[in-house]
Amino acid sequence: MILDQVPIPGVTDVAPDSVAQKATEEWSALKAASFDDLINKLASTVVEFAIHLAVAIFVFYVGKLIIRKLYGLTANILYRRNVDRSLSTFVLSLVKMVLYFILVVTVIGILGINTMSFVAIFASAGVAIGMALSGTLQNFAGGVLILLLKPYKVGDYIEAQGYAGVVREVQIFSTIISTPDNKSIIIPNGPLSTGSINNWSREEFRRIDWTVGISYGDDVAVAREVILGLLDADDRVLGSGTRQAPLSENETTDTDTPADTAPQQDEPDMQPTKKKGFFYRLTHRHQMLKERMEAESEAARQAFIIRHDHTPTVVLSALADSSVNLTVRAWVKSADYWGVFYDINEEIYNTLPQHGLSFPFPQMDVHLPDSSQSN
Repeated sequence: MILDQVPIPGVTDVAPDSVAQKATEEWSALKAASFDDLINKLASTVVEFAIHLAVAIFVFYVGKLIIRKLYGLTANILYRRNVDRSLSTFVLSLVKMVLYFILVVTVIGILGINTMSFVAIFASAGVAIGMALSGTLQNFAGGVLILLLKPYKVGDYIEAQGYAGVVREVQIFSTIISTPDNKSIIIPNGPLSTGSINNWSREEFRRIDWTVGISYGDDVAVAREVILGLLDADDRVLGSGTRQAPLSENETTDTDTPADTAPQQDEPDMQPTKKKGFFYRLTHRHQMLKERMEAESEAARQAFIIRHDHTPTVVLSALADSSVNLTVRAWVKSADYWGVFYDINEEIYNTLPQHGLSFPFPQMDVHLPDSSQSN
């Protein structure tokens, strides 16, 4: 039969006939042995097994102690690196399971049992489970990447896979978001980790664009001045409050103040900071790394503010068929985006007509011939 030709782990390259012959010879030798020989052989076997059993028990308890130490060390590392709780739980469970599997296989080997069959069984089972759960494993790998790389976090407003909403929970296999109309959407992590994600909350500032159409013949300068005044009056707009009315002849600016009467500012402390010792840097490495990352983030934020001109602008962007289109741009914090967008929309609609500006709309003129003249 075909099964007779398949090698068995542990008895490889041994034919069935030779195994049966060896068992027969051992049985014959056992029957021919005397009682004292049987007692001696049994005693030596029991002593040998007892020694192996004692060593196996010792290795098992020492291995449990080592596993407990490694488990605590891994948990401490994950905690210090602020790894997501769901990912930390899974990683700790995986580490514990793998270490205990290695410990059990080692103990079984010490007892004299062939472990190749166990390894082969677990390997075959792993391949079968991997093939059956290929899609689930892809989502799991995507979840691990998301929790490690953090392209988004809980509370961010993202747009991905055709959905947009606030991230409520990041799990191992999926991400749960809530849409603006309060629908809970569960998105698998596999496509999220390989697709494009628009994270609206990642940047601190956003630019708002409006398109305002005024009628032909309206004064563009007046429209620009009115819109800039509306933006300047809103404290949520970056760069607001900086526009000033023209000064009269009797008024002076702050730059006219004599240098000797200007308020003196306290000079900063120029003493050099003492360098931390090696032991301190070794024990507080994670804290120092976190502080450095926060300092770099704040420096990048300040550089962004300095590098970009956040002054609101109003420009004539297009001469359309029935309107003169003005493009209005202003920078706000990401959290204030929609509030400023809707409020300025309403203020523009209510304020521009008060200054003689009108909003054109499509209209059709119909000319009817005079019936009396046609007769």
